[in-house]
Amino acid sequence: MKRLSACALLLVASLAVCASAFAAGEDTPPAGAAIGSKVEDFKLPDAAGRERTLASLAGAKGTVLIFVSTQCPVSNAYNERMEKLALEMKARGINVVGINSNVAETREAIKSHAAEKGLSFAILKDEGNRIADRLGAGVTPEAFLLDSNNRLVYRGRIDNSRSGDAVTSSELREAIDAVLAGKPVAKSEVRAFGCSIKRAS
Repeated sequence: MKRLSACALLLVASLAVCASAFAAGEDTPPAGAAIGSKVEDFKLPDAAGRERTLASLAGAKGTVLIFVSTQCPVSNAYNERMEKLALEMKARGINVVGINSNVAETREAIKSHAAEKGLSFAILKDEGNRIADRLGAGVTPEAFLLDSNNRLVYRGRIDNSRSGDAVTSSELREAIDAVLAGKPVAKSEVRAFGCSIKRAS
């Protein structure tokens, strides 16, 4: 009985902590950009410290913004798939751009991580998570597909497999194919999964 009571108290305390974190908005993204809205140009430094704009990195036919992390195991499980996507789509006029909004992950860590993992696409450092807030990004990895007019046409997961072993649906690729074919995106929002973006307080 004493053990049961102790467990009950622990559960109540845990729920209280979770409730207070939620109430304070800790690591919870704002609503962000709506499908069909235009994403205005922005400027962020890359891993080498050079200022880059969305306009300078955009592809002729569209741009994929993917929120990534150096430490998140889910994001890291997608490294090879993200690099493959970036190389394939660049030839088709779609550029992939990484954005790191985690407060504790420095530009130096991003640069060294990209070199170690063989990531060739640009990865920008979102200090103060202002672009993550603008778009409503909540986890890593999470993708936002913009068409050639910078209108948001898809947001969500890359595919349905955390490990890459059992991919049965690739919503991001399907959305890109639709954009390239000049067709509307059938599934414009699919919930992303991964590690929460650790926002600046």
